[in-house]
Amino acid sequence: MTQPPAWLDPAIAYVESWLGHQMRLTEQPGCMIAIAWRGQVVFDAAFGRANLATGEALTPRHRFRVASHSKTFTAAAVLKLREQGRLRLDDPVGQYVTGLHPEIGAATIAQALSHTAGVFRDGLDSAYWVGRAPFSDAAQIRADLALAPTIEPNTRLKYSNHGFALAGLVIEAVTGEPYADWVRREIVAPAGLGETTPDVPLPEGARLAQGHGGKALLGRRQVFPGDASTHALASATGFVSTAADLVRFFGQLSPTAETSVLSRASRREMVRPQWRDAYSAVERTYGLGVIGGAFGGWSWFGHSGGFQGYISRTAVVAAQDLAVSVLTNAADGLAHAWLDGALSILQRFAAEGAPNPAAADWTGRWWSVWGASDLVAMGDKVLLAAPDQADPLLKVPELALTGADEARIAEAGAFHSYGEPVRRVRDAAGQVVELRVAGGRALPEADLARELTERYGG
Repeated sequence: MTQPPAWLDPAIAYVESWLGHQMRLTEQPGCMIAIAWRGQVVFDAAFGRANLATGEALTPRHRFRVASHSKTFTAAAVLKLREQGRLRLDDPVGQYVTGLHPEIGAATIAQALSHTAGVFRDGLDSAYWVGRAPFSDAAQIRADLALAPTIEPNTRLKYSNHGFALAGLVIEAVTGEPYADWVRREIVAPAGLGETTPDVPLPEGARLAQGHGGKALLGRRQVFPGDASTHALASATGFVSTAADLVRFFGQLSPTAETSVLSRASRREMVRPQWRDAYSAVERTYGLGVIGGAFGGWSWFGHSGGFQGYISRTAVVAAQDLAVSVLTNAADGLAHAWLDGALSILQRFAAEGAPNPAAADWTGRWWSVWGASDLVAMGDKVLLAAPDQADPLLKVPELALTGADEARIAEAGAFHSYGEPVRRVRDAAGQVVELRVAGGRALPEADLARELTERYGG
């Protein structure tokens, strides 16, 4: 196999350092992240706790409810049936599922997979999303789908969990098998996903990370069990997985992937933007079971998920052969922001390259009363990164090295110390013990903590 680019390892090292700091700063319960390059998992890590009540440490092998990532699996299953000649994307869903409202029955399979069938999002009563009721069974889903659509089909992008429940019913009608059984055998297993199931219960020995509520309401986080079956909504939101399995699967959906459960033609059709979300605060599109967007010039596709106490997101940057997944186990989890932060780090390293020998040892986290700063070397420059920020490399000062331990601020905003010197101070043993930035002085964490305690008390 071709070796990963030289910049990838140092980029991953900083992603890990930054995300560990973010966990500490935000006091989130837990976070799992995985990165794959050309289908191979090159980073798989977990931070924090699987269960705050018991103190159980989170590991990369814990399973998460990944919610609407399920839609991508369902779309892949439909495309597999299309490859087998068992259905067509422009078939009306009513050809396979009876009892639907006539307008819903006339919608096509492609419209269901692209959220343009006009179907309501969650039915007339979505109490199951907040633990007040069980998830709907097939009879309830069918009763809901006998009602009129909320808007005319094929008029705009309108997200619908019931639309993907309908796609699950189509799969069952075509295959004559329960959705979970067919998808597990024909999609999950061939994709090599050993930690993924279409719904609970989990296999014997598998551990589920518990979900958690936010702190604002009660001043503390409640623990949610996360073990509710999603029944007939499994095709929309039932999947349980790990970050590593998600990057394996989503990476296979790239049209450039060398191996996949789907043909290149099917993958191109899945990830092709079908509709644009004209009202979104950021540019978003939807294909067939996949969200699309752009980040700093990198186009991506993937999906996100929200389950009671879990927030997750996965993105594939096909042009870079990268897949990234971030899973969090809290209702206020920062999966979206942290995935963007990871992409920012990867993107900057891809542009600048691995650090050259002169810059490579300009590293470390340095503290002042204003917080932490990171020295991050890449190419022939060193960045003064801001690990407290969701995007730690956004418009941060750039240092140009002028000596082994000396540099100047070669680029910075007007309110920073542009043009001023930076110096590393060493002790008698040659260890760097202090960082001078312009007129300021930054120290290792323990040293600053000791200084502040002595000055202001514990």
